Amino acid sequence: MIRINEIRSDHKLNNEELLKKASGILRIRTLMIHDLKILKESVDARRKGEILYIYSVSVKAENEDLILKKVKDKRVSLYEKKTYSIARLPHIPLNAPRPVVVGFGPAGMFAALYLSCAGFKPIVIERGDPVDIRTEKVREFWEKGVLDPESNVQFGEGGAGTFSDGKLTTGIKDRENRTGFVLETFVRFGADERILIENKPHIGSDVLKNIVKNIRRDILEHGGEVRFNSRFDGFETDRDGVLSAVCINKEELLPCNKLILSIGHSSRETFSYLHDRHMKMEGKGFAVGVRVQHLQEMIDEAMYGARHDRYLRAADYKLTFRAGDGRGVYSFCMCPGGYVVNSSSEKDSLCINGMSYSGRDGKNANSAIVVTVEPKDFISMGYGDRGVLSGMEFQRELEKRAFMECMGKIPCQRLEDFKAGRLSGFFGDIRPECKGDFSFGNIRNILPDFISSDIISAFHDFSHKIKGFDHPDTLLSGVESRTSSPVRILRNEYFLSSVPGIFPAGEGAGYAGGIMSAAIDGLKCAEALVKTCGDLR
Repeated sequence: MIRINEIRSDHKLNNEELLKKASGILRIRTLMIHDLKILKESVDARRKGEILYIYSVSVKAENEDLILKKVKDKRVSLYEKKTYSIARLPHIPLNAPRPVVVGFGPAGMFAALYLSCAGFKPIVIERGDPVDIRTEKVREFWEKGVLDPESNVQFGEGGAGTFSDGKLTTGIKDRENRTGFVLETFVRFGADERILIENKPHIGSDVLKNIVKNIRRDILEHGGEVRFNSRFDGFETDRDGVLSAVCINKEELLPCNKLILSIGHSSRETFSYLHDRHMKMEGKGFAVGVRVQHLQEMIDEAMYGARHDRYLRAADYKLTFRAGDGRGVYSFCMCPGGYVVNSSSEKDSLCINGMSYSGRDGKNANSAIVVTVEPKDFISMGYGDRGVLSGMEFQRELEKRAFMECMGKIPCQRLEDFKAGRLSGFFGDIRPECKGDFSFGNIRNILPDFISSDIISAFHDFSHKIKGFDHPDTLLSGVESRTSSPVRILRNEYFLSSVPGIFPAGEGAGYAGGIMSAAIDGLKCAEALVKTCGDLR
């Protein structure tokens, strides 16, 4: 097949129009093209009012070798589709303990899917509820403030990503095409096929819930097992220090010598336990800040121009800034037409996140505006006595302050008042679009001064890139504290931790940042587990 990149148009092209464009580039008649498929579709909105649609396509044509020799166009190349497949192992010892996967977020889900398709019968243990029950508990929390520490926005079937925008972007270099496999898996289990070609694919929280149930059913059909309300409380080793069993709910010992530990970035009790068991870990940097809300129509106009194509989805943005103190400030997890959500998982603490549904048709756009922090910062702020867990304690302190600021409600503040360090007395043009109760609060009371100062400086810079970004009525909420895991569980080239038999995976282990990268890391760990079915040391 032949690949053609950078087919540009000032309007959205249908298949017939793409066929004509492709035949013109290849200098052949359209009848010589037997098949055309869109590989990627993106939008270039850098010039406001001059929106360009950009396509990459593959074509099957007559005399492809001759065409490739004759056409001297950098956009044209040979195309060979990469495939990623799971080979079913012919021989698996019947008396061997079944592999265990801890956590049923993206990393654990795709690890379990891989293992079940390969012929293993993994046991998944998930501390939270199945997604339908979990959804009801989350709804009750948002409406009544009743928090279940075991099953909430962070914990339960689907992981934290289930209550998010469902973004499927990643910057991972992927020669094996695990990325394609993950996207195709989502489509197979219920996602729109457009995620295969969109430059910035997303699913939406409403659709994700059904997809994770369908993946679970497939794992079960292949002989796997998923145990909900089953909390990982520890492990045991043999005389040689090799994993021998997993403790569940402090009462059941499950024989196990192969464990994929995909616990998520909010599993703080587990981080503490692993640290106490002397598993090799290190503290890592992350970012904290606020979540900002603008009117989506303002973002659309700023990004696309006053008059834009009806085919265009709600606009998103990505912003970066280097503050005077050298810290990075950037937008994170931008949710067009979305909601700010109370994503707390501990009592008397509050943290927030963003989410949107598949239609992205909410009134407001929101994203996190966060400032980078490093382990040295935690030490200077008095958390050094916790060692590698100092970042986790820093997160906890911010979340406790956020809870106290409005007694459990999401603190909201106009940008003008945030700059002045005063409580807001009214909402202007932008009213909160939140999941969970909210109230006026002074976010300056929550964040360290250096973070607030860097955010203020960033807003001034961002306003030059997006007109109106620093409007006085721009709405801030706090606190955005869980952008990534505060620790990294060290692993070797075989993906094994310092405890033989345990494979740390995904965001909680410090090796991913989002649905796609976590799912891909889960696949990698499952591959490594299969390769080391013999001696795990």
